[in-house]
Amino acid sequence: MGVSTLEGFTKSLAMSILSEIGDHTFLVAAIMAMRHPRRLVLAGSLGSAFIMTAISVIFGWAAPNLLSRKWIHLLTTVLFFAFGFWSLWEGLTEEGDSEELAEVEAKLSADLKDNGSSAKATVKAPKVNGDMKKQKRPFLSQFFSPILLKAFSLTFFGEWGDKSQIATIGLAADENPVGVVLGALLGQTLCTIAAVLGGKSLASRISERMVTLCGGILFVVFGFQSLLTKVENA
Repeated sequence: MGVSTLEGFTKSLAMSILSEIGDHTFLVAAIMAMRHPRRLVLAGSLGSAFIMTAISVIFGWAAPNLLSRKWIHLLTTVLFFAFGFWSLWEGLTEEGDSEELAEVEAKLSADLKDNGSSAKATVKAPKVNGDMKKQKRPFLSQFFSPILLKAFSLTFFGEWGDKSQIATIGLAADENPVGVVLGALLGQTLCTIAAVLGGKSLASRISERMVTLCGGILFVVFGFQSLLTKVENA
């Protein structure tokens, strides 16, 4: 692994871990894993995270073909500082660590209650109608569990436009994309596994404010490093 690849790998790994721990999608995977089979939640969450990472890195890799190398580097530097100060502000001003956890838990509980009500209504239907509905199920649902698809969709749309996704695009545009994708995939894998195996307990024990502050400091450090790095226009 070359120096540029290693640098992109370490930056992407650190950014992914500090951005995802205690994040909305982390909490979704943690709470779903307590109510549904862990393997389904893990497969859905990881599949979504991998696809989102691939999309982000492809965008970042293609960016230099649309803008000059210097402009990409400048934009990445600005993004690092913006996300860094944003995270620091969130960490210093947020009122409670458990607020987002309670919000996600309430939302998933409401969804579970709605699904339970619809399931009871289905049981009361005649068996013949049940068999007909089973035959008319969408093609994908015959091969993928609804739990897997739910974990996939919640993670995918939760990550879309998130600062970690935008930061990944910026890293891939300014660093070696191979190192960035490897670091992001490893970071996403570690965080998702931690969420599924004991994420709720972890989220209630660690300080979300401290994680947010550490992430902000990391982004600011990346910003200064990027600011001090000279890039020749391609």
